[in-house]
Amino acid sequence: MDPRRRPPHLLIDPALPAPISSVLRASPQALRAARLGQVPHRRGPDPVKLVAITGLLLLMAGLSATGGFIAALVLISFSVLRGLSDDPEGRRERRRVRLAMEHRDRFILPEDLDRDCGDLLRRTQDATETVLDSEINRARLLDTIDNAVTLPDQTWQIARKLVRLSDMKAEHHRLVPGAPPPEVAEAFTPYVKALETAEISLAGRVRALEEYARQVRRADGVYRAYRQLQVLAERTPRYEALVAETAEDALTLPGLEHLTEQARQVRKLFHESIGEARDAARHLLTATDS
Repeated sequence: MDPRRRPPHLLIDPALPAPISSVLRASPQALRAARLGQVPHRRGPDPVKLVAITGLLLLMAGLSATGGFIAALVLISFSVLRGLSDDPEGRRERRRVRLAMEHRDRFILPEDLDRDCGDLLRRTQDATETVLDSEINRARLLDTIDNAVTLPDQTWQIARKLVRLSDMKAEHHRLVPGAPPPEVAEAFTPYVKALETAEISLAGRVRALEEYARQVRRADGVYRAYRQLQVLAERTPRYEALVAETAEDALTLPGLEHLTEQARQVRKLFHESIGEARDAARHLLTATDS
């Protein structure tokens, strides 16, 4: 399957408080129920158990002549019936659905987007994850922007616009399900162009984010090589000793004498790749502001 055809995953507004966000993230079924306005009904007591316990209590009441005992049986009956109707998981599910309904504009489900907009969101999420999971980001070498804050916010803003675009495209197709007559087709063109322009603009923002991720991925590879070379540089005497002990005096291992220059070149390439990643980040911010 084309990786760009993978559906996006659940997205929650990064500005939402962590306790609420964690509950919503752990309850995708509650989010779908909230989107449909379906709050689970309170489940009543099991009728079989209810009949059995009621019969037992009536039998006990019939065998007793004391009013105090009968009163106690009434209290016991109330507690038992309440216990029969108690449904802890049901109560938790209803709370989760109500919480999701209170924050219905703070999460986005895969089904909230059409196929093309879903593709764009998935690409956005992939690019964001690439940057956030990179070694150079974890090492705080990308100081142009605060990726941990800026990129989730960028993803959320793009996603909200994609949902709006999906809704408007669906509405447009409902209003204009087929091609209009040729003599009036031109009157519909501005509306179609508006939708196309919005999608092209959002696709451009996604490509800018993907370019940033591509530069970060490249810089990550150079960074790993740079760190490996630093470790090897510390072991240079061992390599030189190995050559001296195992090779004839006339033989030398090509490249060892140039190690310092090679390390300098790799270091230069690393700094260049970091600079290119930062430039891509600045371009991403410029594209977002426009």
